[in-house]
Amino acid sequence: MKHPFFKNHGPFKINDVLKDLDIKNVENFKNNSIIDVKDLQSANKEHLTFFHSKKYRIHASKTKASYCITLKNLSHYLPKNCIPICVDNVLSIISQITSKFYPDAINDEFDSSVKKIEELTFDNNIKFGRNVLIGENVKIGENSLIGHNTIVEKNVVIGSNCSIGSNVIIRNTIVEDNVSILDGCIIGKKGFGFFPNNKKNLRYPHIGVVIIGENSEIGCGATIDRGSMSNTIIGKNTFLDNQIHIAHNNKIGDNCIIAGQVGFAGSSTLGNNVMIGGQAGISGHLKIGNNVQIGGGSGVIKDIPDNSKVMGYPSKDLRQFLKINK
Repeated sequence: MKHPFFKNHGPFKINDVLKDLDIKNVENFKNNSIIDVKDLQSANKEHLTFFHSKKYRIHASKTKASYCITLKNLSHYLPKNCIPICVDNVLSIISQITSKFYPDAINDEFDSSVKKIEELTFDNNIKFGRNVLIGENVKIGENSLIGHNTIVEKNVVIGSNCSIGSNVIIRNTIVEDNVSILDGCIIGKKGFGFFPNNKKNLRYPHIGVVIIGENSEIGCGATIDRGSMSNTIIGKNTFLDNQIHIAHNNKIGDNCIIAGQVGFAGSSTLGNNVMIGGQAGISGHLKIGNNVQIGGGSGVIKDIPDNSKVMGYPSKDLRQFLKINK
């Protein structure tokens, strides 16, 4: 499937990719072509994937990829169909390979294709303010509204009956029906992913997109980063308050309510019907269950099971927190 926002420069021969990175002593496979780089779950036999943490061993054991960049002590988790390519720094190597496939995803240059919305033709009753700019191949559903000074960049999809506020920038995003995005939001920019270096930090390309489910609302000043390898997803009927930051690869479930100034580090997953109080912080690579309630100002640094109520830093069971702080 063609990427909706970034050009894939593949396919490449696997040996050529490894030679460019000076990876040696890789044996027991033919010099096949790989057409793309994917995460463990979405990869198929024409793809290369990566596996860097034991936390993802279940996904690794089921991957359909033909090749996997991984650590030697993790390679035994991979199925027989997937040939391990063992390196010392998995994330650095997969970053360089992804950059080869998607060089345009490293930086966020402005969209030079945009035109004033008055110069374009939409036949579906769109209402818009002043100084609205629209990129090439943008799709906007019927009865949608777009506020003043808003920019919708190339290939973005906006559903029907949506309300997009003023001073909003949307790129690399798919917005479903009946969504409200309030003033001052920035959605679909690259995430904060790089490898520190004293001379020049190595930027990780972000090839994922943002998907906002139907009937959701994104509050004023919210920032939602696109995914690095997978997508950042906001579920159906989920409401975000003002000034929330959602980093790359987060998956927010349906019917969630998240109060102002909550911050999410990358790659966490929230279940359905989750409620989070203001100024809470959610660390990366966590799993928050269904029907969870997190008190305001909490710091979540470990997984939370279904139907839990937690508060504090580090967050703990609400009854325990109240007992300690009574």
